[in-house]
Amino acid sequence: MMAFRLVQLAVNIWTISIMVIALNAFTYWLYRRDKYERAQIFFAIACGGIGAFLGAKNRRKPLVVIGLVIALIPMIHIAHSLTLDRIIRYTEITFSSENWPSELDGYRIAFMADKHTIADEAMRRVIRELNGLDIDLLLLGGDFSMGGGTHFQGTLREIAQTNAPDGIFGVEGNHDRYYQLFAEKMKHGIIPLDNSGEHIHEGFFVAGVHDLWRRKPCIETAVAGSVQGDFVLVISHNPDVAMLQPTAGVDLILSGHTHGGQITFFGFPVYLLRNHITRFGTRFTRGFAESADGVPVFVSTGVGVYYNVPRVFARPEVVIFTMYTVTKTPLTHSIYQQSISSCWR
Repeated sequence: MMAFRLVQLAVNIWTISIMVIALNAFTYWLYRRDKYERAQIFFAIACGGIGAFLGAKNRRKPLVVIGLVIALIPMIHIAHSLTLDRIIRYTEITFSSENWPSELDGYRIAFMADKHTIADEAMRRVIRELNGLDIDLLLLGGDFSMGGGTHFQGTLREIAQTNAPDGIFGVEGNHDRYYQLFAEKMKHGIIPLDNSGEHIHEGFFVAGVHDLWRRKPCIETAVAGSVQGDFVLVISHNPDVAMLQPTAGVDLILSGHTHGGQITFFGFPVYLLRNHITRFGTRFTRGFAESADGVPVFVSTGVGVYYNVPRVFARPEVVIFTMYTVTKTPLTHSIYQQSISSCWR
């Protein structure tokens, strides 16, 4: 009897293995042909089929439970990807620093990264929302393109409609041809930061560096125009720069690049473990981290997608910082989102 059960178990394992291999092979084939949503739906249905097979073939409760889990996990991820992961959320952060000028308390800075292939209409809705949030300054974290093309021109045209009294500043990303991007930015009155910086107000200095993969970022050069006592904010598309260069004298670093892991397992960025997108594993997945010198680094999940690859538990976002001196309020964090009707992309 024991031998029969072992043979039966081996046959079941072999059958399931063949099904999983075939499932992954066909899913990969769909992805290679840019049929992303069909691949997601197929993956969910196929996993559901495997789960049903386990439940029907084996009446024992543990195997039925395992079958249900196999069926439900991908379906939850697909459902999240097709709904919430297409809704841009607006992350409100209150940030306090001893160096922040008290006369600028309540100042609001919006930050967007990784626009990529976002449609012009979707960007128009984002700007419409930002214009209702009473921001003072808009900062852009790079990656307006996907390997060339002119799509970024429409994106910049929409961004230029932002009501930001102190202007719009931005850097390049690894997918941008910086000379084309910077020329188009200046055409729309957007100021490119090219290992350089500017005083926005007395005591508040904004700087931006080159992309780490494309050129030679230098924080020291970018912040050279600041003076002692300034609150210094640095934009670096790739957050790894904060680990590879001294950040002394910097108060806050804003980055993007990692997309929150893009395709995750309940939010855990498995893809980042390859140490290809970032050299530092999951350190810079999303939200706050620290540089090698202990400076706060905020990494945004971005607003666009990579080659139309879907987001899975990695929602797109626009971030708004409200700034205070450290004596006014502790660091707090809150999130709200637009309605589905105005955020759906």
